[in-house]
Amino acid sequence: MKELKTLQQAIIHFADEQNCLQFMVAMRWPDGVECPVCGRMDARFLENQRKWQCKSVHHHRQFSVKVGTIFEDSPIPLSKWLPAAWLLINCKNGVSSYEIARDLKVTQKSAWFMLHRLRLALQNGSLMKLGGNGQEVEVDETFIGGLSRNMHKSRRLEAIHGTGAKGKVAVMGLLQRGGEIRTTVVPHVRRHVLQGEVRKHVEAGTPLYSDALASYRGLAVDYQHQVIDHAQAYVDGKIHTKRLENFWSLLKRGLKGTYVSVEPFHLFRYVDEQAWRYNNRKLANDGERFTEAMGNVMGKRLTYAQLTGKTQVLETSAD
Repeated sequence: MKELKTLQQAIIHFADEQNCLQFMVAMRWPDGVECPVCGRMDARFLENQRKWQCKSVHHHRQFSVKVGTIFEDSPIPLSKWLPAAWLLINCKNGVSSYEIARDLKVTQKSAWFMLHRLRLALQNGSLMKLGGNGQEVEVDETFIGGLSRNMHKSRRLEAIHGTGAKGKVAVMGLLQRGGEIRTTVVPHVRRHVLQGEVRKHVEAGTPLYSDALASYRGLAVDYQHQVIDHAQAYVDGKIHTKRLENFWSLLKRGLKGTYVSVEPFHLFRYVDEQAWRYNNRKLANDGERFTEAMGNVMGKRLTYAQLTGKTQVLETSAD
């Protein structure tokens, strides 16, 4: 495939549906087209339908390159999907559904659904723990939503009662210096939740830096835990959480400036999006980031009912 490095090159290249098809085939089946049902590799290509037909007789013997990916069952052509993916992956502060709808000539509702399906491909499913071998890890938490001048009040309420101010959602981050970040939306910032996430993601014995929130007390049993009290200073040599605070700033700029209003139900998807961009920021160019993300579209699917929570409502009603 032609090496793409810029948005202009991507738009020109993916304007041709045949180029889109060839790109997806190369990403999905580098060793040859394989039937997703039986695994045969001698399927016949149906030129008029732009599908393949397996030579074995079984259900779903005809299949497209979208089957088994985040694009499955979408009537929107790849010539619109792939430019949308390029924009989401490479725009530092994200891209709104209104921009995608205007630029690609789809409805805003379709663009919103497209972006959430693309975010599914950006979720980090790594089981490797952070730290180890002397690597240092920062841990911090923030609140999303509401007015910034009320953030300190929310944190005090959370620490005392386990619940933040109305409309705020707690997000926790773990960042390995020189490495990746892991983020998760948490129900509150009480001790058992925060320390549980630390132990889940960070290898024991790792140098660990946090602020003076009481919920982190006790981590010194398993980690080289050191604390910076922001009432006294923000940096004390290596003891700080500056990198995580920079990430929170980047995340909030995107949420407030690009997406404006995000429902708490969907917040984790936007956090995953920003974390993916942060973790892949050192790749050589936009084309490399795009190819890296497109390698994760297989084996994932998000329906509109799942996205909006309607499946949960139906299951509850059935019970």
